Amino acid sequence: MKSLYERLRARRLASVFVLLATLSAVIVGGSFAAHGVRAQEKQNSSADATPLKVVNSTVLPNEFVKIAKEVGPAVVNINTRTLPKQVAGKGRRNFHGRVQPVPQQPGDDDQDEDQNPQQGQNQGQGNMQDFFNRFFGGQMPDTEGGDDGQVRQSLGSGFIVDPKGYIITNYHVIDKADEIYVKLSTDPDNQDLGRRARVIGFDKSTDLAVIKIEASTPLPTVKLGNSETAQVGDWVEAIGSPFALAQTVTAGIISAKNRTIEPGANGQFQHFIQTDAAINPGNSGGPLLNMNGEVIGVNTAIFTQSGGYQGLGFAMPSNTVVEVYNDLISPSHKVTRGSIGIIFRQDLSGAVNRVYGFKNGVLVQEITAGGPAEKAGLKVGDILTTIDGRPIKDGDDLVNEIASRRPGSSIRLGLMREGKQTDATVTIGDRDKVFADLGNQQAEKDSEEKGDPGEAKLGIVVREVTPATAAKLHTTGVVIQSVRSGSFADLQGLEPGLVIIRINKQPTGNKEQFDAVVGKIKTGDDVVFEIMDPRHPDQGINYVGGTLQ
Repeated sequence: MKSLYERLRARRLASVFVLLATLSAVIVGGSFAAHGVRAQEKQNSSADATPLKVVNSTVLPNEFVKIAKEVGPAVVNINTRTLPKQVAGKGRRNFHGRVQPVPQQPGDDDQDEDQNPQQGQNQGQGNMQDFFNRFFGGQMPDTEGGDDGQVRQSLGSGFIVDPKGYIITNYHVIDKADEIYVKLSTDPDNQDLGRRARVIGFDKSTDLAVIKIEASTPLPTVKLGNSETAQVGDWVEAIGSPFALAQTVTAGIISAKNRTIEPGANGQFQHFIQTDAAINPGNSGGPLLNMNGEVIGVNTAIFTQSGGYQGLGFAMPSNTVVEVYNDLISPSHKVTRGSIGIIFRQDLSGAVNRVYGFKNGVLVQEITAGGPAEKAGLKVGDILTTIDGRPIKDGDDLVNEIASRRPGSSIRLGLMREGKQTDATVTIGDRDKVFADLGNQQAEKDSEEKGDPGEAKLGIVVREVTPATAAKLHTTGVVIQSVRSGSFADLQGLEPGLVIIRINKQPTGNKEQFDAVVGKIKTGDDVVFEIMDPRHPDQGINYVGGTLQ
């Protein structure tokens, strides 16, 4: 048997051998690891790479660069604010003054139907409104406010044409706005909204407006070019504020000229330049420029299925813009157009032309009672063939010629009546007045046909109050039975159950009195209702009203 000493010595030798083996393994492993690291470092080495340098070369500026630098300072960003009390197009003011949503009816849109573009699409276009998005300048609302309504903001563009601060833009950019602000390219970015602007005048028929800002020093301006000399295929450049990105420049060509994109009366004064220069929400009112840096159009509309650019943009020609601008800065601040008070239909079939025996001309289908045409002896069925001896091509030709004449001047119309050639001298009337009279006639006609002027004009059906209600209110009147959604009465906040005691200070104590008062109201008149609520007779009389459109 081994001694204790021998056993301890054997254990120490075994421990040494284990330690030596471990150290050998670590040394060998470290050697391989070091070798791997050195290989990896060699593989990832970039010692032979050459640092990059920016080449200091100069690219000669092209015409687009020159135009952007020259015209950019005169292009402005326009912001508008519409306060809650003005949001009648999207809601109604109820009896207690709060705004309530009104469900949209088929064919409804954000603007009044008598306002040209953006403003009442023709019902016959069917689904055209789904992808013809005209008023893209106001599609980025930023809302704030609480239960009493919303403050709505919209964005557009414009350009300075007079160093004193006169700016051209689209009417739909500033329509219904309570506050208008303009930002110049030189204004600081941190400036909240910009400089306050005021409206000088607007023209719904061409969707143009003139606004003005105050300036202590002369402002940069654009030059107006001749849109008539522009040709299909010419290069053009657009500058504006799409999606709030100010001073955005895009380029393209003129794709077509004389485009009428809205049929009927709404499109009679809208013959656009079509371009494929990228135009998007916020470009409304910005300039379309030729390669001389001259404005040849005001970017107004797009045709789109997505709400954004799809290669079809439309600009109001500068020659039209100049004529409208000069009228809007005149003392009257309005565009006055001539009219003879007739209604005709465009694009009659060849069969109509052959049966009535004419190739070119206009077939009169309706005449405004008491208007210039009727006074001159024109009749329904007359075919207008010449104006002051010049052949009439079509309805657009006739409208443009007559609209350019001043009210009070005379024209000589050649016409065919029952196959015989004759003529008539017609005194030009004011288009606005002539067609306002026509609208009043139609309203009266509708009232007669429906037999209820309250329903036809105001959109309400009424009946006389009961003796009990009269006693509770200490007065007589008519109680509202129903209110047509979206009607004038609805937008004023009238509701079934309310009692109307007077309209425009005239008593409406019974249905006969109510019909007599309403029967005299015409389009454009102010209408004020004196209302009482039988549920709250202690509140007394409330006054609500607006202008009948």
